[in-house]
Amino acid sequence: MPPALRWALTLLLLAVVFWLVNPVAVWEQLRSVQWSWLLLALALTPVQVVLSAWRWQYTVNRLGGQLPLLYAVGEYYLGTLVNQLVPGGVVGDAGRALRHRQRGDVTTLAIHGVMIERLSGQLVLFMLAAVLILLWLPLPRLPTPGLFLLPGILVASLLLWSISQAPPVARWVRAFRVDVQRALLNRSALPVQVISSLAVIVSYLAVFWCLAMGLGLSTAVDAPGVLLALCTVLLIAMVIPLTVSGWGIRESAAAALFPLAGLPSQQGVALAVSYGLLVLVSALPGALFLFNGGRRTPGQTAYRCPD
Repeated sequence: MPPALRWALTLLLLAVVFWLVNPVAVWEQLRSVQWSWLLLALALTPVQVVLSAWRWQYTVNRLGGQLPLLYAVGEYYLGTLVNQLVPGGVVGDAGRALRHRQRGDVTTLAIHGVMIERLSGQLVLFMLAAVLILLWLPLPRLPTPGLFLLPGILVASLLLWSISQAPPVARWVRAFRVDVQRALLNRSALPVQVISSLAVIVSYLAVFWCLAMGLGLSTAVDAPGVLLALCTVLLIAMVIPLTVSGWGIRESAAAALFPLAGLPSQQGVALAVSYGLLVLVSALPGALFLFNGGRRTPGQTAYRCPD
């Protein structure tokens, strides 16, 4: 999707959300935020970056590459800032891989390192969301969508399978599968990846909880499990690469889900908006690392691309 369409979709979704949800109520909710909780939430964001950067460093090391932690932290800040400003949500990650390659590691290693690091986080996020939703979010059952989605899933699976059989794609799939085994699914790597990714996601949820406390949402005290279950769904919504940094999709999900849990929709939208603004502000230090990626590092890499 062209960037202009992504911006248009972002603005359209936000306009629809604020048309359906009372914007005055959302604004009043945002105005009432307590700055002490807001600052605490902001103070947690460097922890997220350091944990994520360490997970990236660990993944690259498992693949035989080299990635100093301080460099990884700077690149993660820069990648986060780019993802906040550029439609799609993956340009910053692609930049991390490219700039890592410029330091001397193999191109395939640099790309796979970023992909596997992100895959680790998203797999754990989906698993944690499933657990929290089952425990604390008894949403109304919808008509069995599987009956309608099954044909589409089968067609998509067959299409992906046929594409994967093309020789260049098949070679990449084999190489990526081997690297996933080495850096993620290996018996010694999997616990480290799960624990580090879980720590990152817990830090995300802690930021959400601090913002909810700052906005005066009673759910943060009365039913924190319900709140955190809802927030995991908002995190998943932000992964969908259709808008700018998840704007519009995150707010739409909040407006739809909070009433299903018996909560006012304006509270969900206010929480989603405050989270988006906080993430943008927390990513601003990434501009300091813009010119920190071209220095090559000596050393031999142990990476071997499978034949």
